[in-house]
Amino acid sequence: MKQSKKYACRVIQDNDAWTAEITRRVTSRVTVVSKGKGGFATEAEAQEWGQAEVTALLKKTNLGELEKRRAKKKEEELKVSKKEVLKENPEESQEEK
Repeated sequence: MKQSKKYACRVIQDNDAWTAEITRRVTSRVTVVSKGKGGFATEAEAQEWGQAEVTALLKKTNLGELEKRRAKKKEEELKVSKKEVLKENPEESQEEK
């Protein structure tokens, strides 16, 4: 997995349970917890959950993926608007054929 400078996972022990936190680097001095989950029995379980969440978060925030989702959504909106126009003006659809 590609190492991200912006997102990371840290695991903390709370008494007999483990907590995983997804941290986001806001500035060079400020780090914020974006997501967390506690109650894991082992450190390995917490680490596994944390790494999976970081991977999902990186995929979600990937600009290429974002552009693909936007393009797909826009394409679907265009299809719906074309169908609405054809329903309103059936004469135009016959002229086009």
